[in-house]
Amino acid sequence: MFGMSVQKDCKLPPLPVSERQGLPVNCPGGSEKPVRKSRQQSDEIGSLFTLKTAHGAGATGFLSTWPAHVSSQIVHQGHRQPPGSENRIRGCGEELSGLVSKPRFLEQLESYLRRELQALDSSQLDAPERRLQAYQEVFQYFIEDLKTYKPLLSAIKNEYEIALAHLREQIRTLEPLKGMLVVVSEQCDQRVLALREEERAEVKALKQEKSHLLMIIDNMNESKNALQAQVSRLQEDLAAQYLLYREESDARKLLVNDISNMRYLQEEHKSPEQEVEEQEDAVRVRLALKVAREDLTRLQVELNRMQAEYGDVVPRRDWESLDRKHRDTLGKMEMLQKDFSQMKQEYDTLLEVHRQLAEQREGLQAELERFRGSSTPRPRWEKCADVVSGGSERWAQLTEGQSSDQLVDILLEELRGGPAKEKDFFDGLGTGEDVPVYLRYEGQIRNLKLKKSEIVNTIKEVWKDKVLEDEQKEERQNLAEFLHSFLEKRHVDGATEWAYSLVEGCRRHQDDDFISLFFSILLGKVDESVYHGQIHLLSHLLKELIHSDAAESSTLTMQEFSDALRRAFPLKMEAQIEELIQAAQAQLGSTFTYQALFTEDAEGKPGPFLKLVKKQANAEKHKYLTELRAQLGSKEQVEVADLKTAFQSIDPSLDSQILDRYLSVAFQTRSDRLEQAAPVDTDSALQRLLAAHVKRAGPLPPQD
Repeated sequence: MFGMSVQKDCKLPPLPVSERQGLPVNCPGGSEKPVRKSRQQSDEIGSLFTLKTAHGAGATGFLSTWPAHVSSQIVHQGHRQPPGSENRIRGCGEELSGLVSKPRFLEQLESYLRRELQALDSSQLDAPERRLQAYQEVFQYFIEDLKTYKPLLSAIKNEYEIALAHLREQIRTLEPLKGMLVVVSEQCDQRVLALREEERAEVKALKQEKSHLLMIIDNMNESKNALQAQVSRLQEDLAAQYLLYREESDARKLLVNDISNMRYLQEEHKSPEQEVEEQEDAVRVRLALKVAREDLTRLQVELNRMQAEYGDVVPRRDWESLDRKHRDTLGKMEMLQKDFSQMKQEYDTLLEVHRQLAEQREGLQAELERFRGSSTPRPRWEKCADVVSGGSERWAQLTEGQSSDQLVDILLEELRGGPAKEKDFFDGLGTGEDVPVYLRYEGQIRNLKLKKSEIVNTIKEVWKDKVLEDEQKEERQNLAEFLHSFLEKRHVDGATEWAYSLVEGCRRHQDDDFISLFFSILLGKVDESVYHGQIHLLSHLLKELIHSDAAESSTLTMQEFSDALRRAFPLKMEAQIEELIQAAQAQLGSTFTYQALFTEDAEGKPGPFLKLVKKQANAEKHKYLTELRAQLGSKEQVEVADLKTAFQSIDPSLDSQILDRYLSVAFQTRSDRLEQAAPVDTDSALQRLLAAHVKRAGPLPPQD
């Protein structure tokens, strides 16, 4: 059909003069202003017209002469037109449609497009996409029918689709940024509001403080005015009293003068010599009176000056008291400054030791890699999967991350029959009060089958966080309760699985001292002070070794190492010191790189030296409690006074505070209630002390 319409329109109309000059074709009644085009654009339009004519001559026919610039209503149905443009387009269409009829293929395309657009719901979010899809389908039909222009139109369509896809991808990329921008904006607004609230509260507090200070100033001014008024009143009273005194003095002087005159009149019969003496006495009295008046005036001026100059002077006893307090404060400050300097020096030393350990670790790591490249290759352990029940899959689970020595132990254990098969699920113990808080659960719990290294790392994290939290709260929390909160914080929904799996792992690896101690403290069999006592013992030993390393070379001579051991353990026998030195030599060799003594393997096991230190400490505690039992004698029950006397007998250097703590552990009560504690069984008290951190404080008492 379209081909027929093309053959009918065998010629294109000549290009109007307005288009040849680059001006738009104005429909009747239009208000658009002509726009002049450049000469280059006019040449391009002319060449395009020539290209169309030449291409159409070689095809099946020319393009239709129906005006292409007249827009159909269906094309502009979904777009907003400028005022008057719809009438102008309709006028152009009516005028030209009366002259030339539309091609049938164009009518079919417009009819199809009109139906598709009417079927769309403009309220939907993807309405523009569906409208564009309808236009794309119509454009595709148009391309398929125009065989001659199909390559060019397809290329144009592809370019538009690539551009649209690129723009959609940019929109999808910018959508999260838009949401992020909204969130950041809200956060900034909240922070601004919070800062304003803080500033408002601070301004309010400052205003209140200002009002309070103003009230204080007013009160002080009133007090000052009152004192000034009192001083003025007292000065007036003093002046009045002084005037009265002067008047009284003058009156007395006149009276004396009158008496003298009367006496003179009465004694006129006396000799001239006596008269001369009396006259001389009167002159002397006047001179003495004048001198007395001058002295009184001078003393009054001096008194006023002294009051004015020394009215605000601090008494000497107050000044001496303040000076003594000042000297005491300066002494305390100097002591604190020395302590701070010492702590800073120790901190710098620890930082340097840490740096040296890091360098040593890197060197050992490089040496390990070198040894791995030059040493004998590892055996092919996967061949052992044939003799292990469960096949290669179970063997891979057992051997993952294990060393050759550990693989040999695993293989021997499997050849001996292997351990009991682990459960895949645990049965919950319920939610009763007798169940530990971290194991309260009803139902089936999945077994995570934790490895030994995972158990050790988890226990270390628990101890680390617990020590920090106890320091912040300044009290020691129960390990079971802390483990419950720790697992809920770390694993949220999987806290119960981790709790049951951790307990099962601790039960399977009780041969490890570190895991066994944690499990015993968790079950309440051992007091937590045992763990902290071991940590304090090792840190004290390391500090003594660091102090002995004056050159900060991380190495010590044998003499320096033995001296440091004797300072760290002054109560140990010489044989025990020699045993520790031999263990260190066996572990380190000829060079005493003391930091290597405190390293652990992948499973958290310490070296032989640290094991021997803990073993000796445990043996000393047993010996200490044995001496205590011997001191108590055959008593089946022991009272607080008896146990206190026994401790002081075998260990006179024991501090009273530490002694009260030992007694509190033995009688299971607080230190302030020891006097009301009832007697307990002797074996029970010693067993409680054995489960806590107890050690000798001083040397053995001299034997009689």
